[in-house]
Amino acid sequence: MLNARGIRHHTQNPYSQHAVLRYIVPMIPIWQEKITVRFADVDHSDRLTLAAAFDYFQEASIKHAGALGVGIEAMKQTGVAWILSRITVRIECRPRYGDKLTVQTWPRGAEKLFAVRDCAILDEAGAILARARSNWLIVDLEKRRPLRPHITMERLPLNQGIDMVSERIINLEPREGMTKIGERRALYSDIDYYGHVNNARYAQWIQDSVVPELLEHAETLRLDIVYLQEIKLGETIELWHLPLQTPLTPMPVIETWEAQPGEQASKATAFAFEGRRNGPDPTSLKQEAVFRAELYLRSDGCVDSNSI
Repeated sequence: MLNARGIRHHTQNPYSQHAVLRYIVPMIPIWQEKITVRFADVDHSDRLTLAAAFDYFQEASIKHAGALGVGIEAMKQTGVAWILSRITVRIECRPRYGDKLTVQTWPRGAEKLFAVRDCAILDEAGAILARARSNWLIVDLEKRRPLRPHITMERLPLNQGIDMVSERIINLEPREGMTKIGERRALYSDIDYYGHVNNARYAQWIQDSVVPELLEHAETLRLDIVYLQEIKLGETIELWHLPLQTPLTPMPVIETWEAQPGEQASKATAFAFEGRRNGPDPTSLKQEAVFRAELYLRSDGCVDSNSI
């Protein structure tokens, strides 16, 4: 059922996929679902983790694509799939265990090879707690190559003017001076429906590479990830990082923290990360990177956001 704002509630879907498309495309189809923060979704500070936010956005996006007739099964029948390429997630106020939330998501058109999708998490009063923008590729499953998304996107609403993130997602470039902080092997629980490490697992890997106290004290967080190569079961990925002294971000980093044992001897509330496949030269920038990410932390209170 669509309400006056064009929001589709996931509990109501009395139509076939084709009928849903004919019915909702003239509207403003925003997928909306109510959730409660689970015990497993919070950290030691009793606040939502980045990885949990990634999970919320991923599930809502998959469900909405299905409701629009371009979901996993419909795409599989034509030999293609949605693959996440880039994402920026910004938690502006971290909810706690048991909080009642609303997760929303909607398509925002195409940019070259990318299909753009925005997401938001709202509290019971309608205030924005988290926001995201993601770039998706339509990939040929047999050739593992991206296809132009325009034919698919022409069937979907543009939702012009409904933006959670105003700027484009940047393509993170290699950084010099990174140090290796560990390795991660892709295990059974990391692998998803498509046989590679799930996009939300990258957020977990990054979280686990940071001193826990930094994450526990952070009031707001931002994580940008660029997915460069898929990671298959059993692969071992080297994790590299670099503390950033003066990060360039719309979410300003104010608080600084002393480096903890195992970290570089400097203050930092922002980090660049890179996952690399094992190579002959561990210091070379040409070593194959499988993902790049930048994490920003802030501890001076929640960001004042307007409701949608």
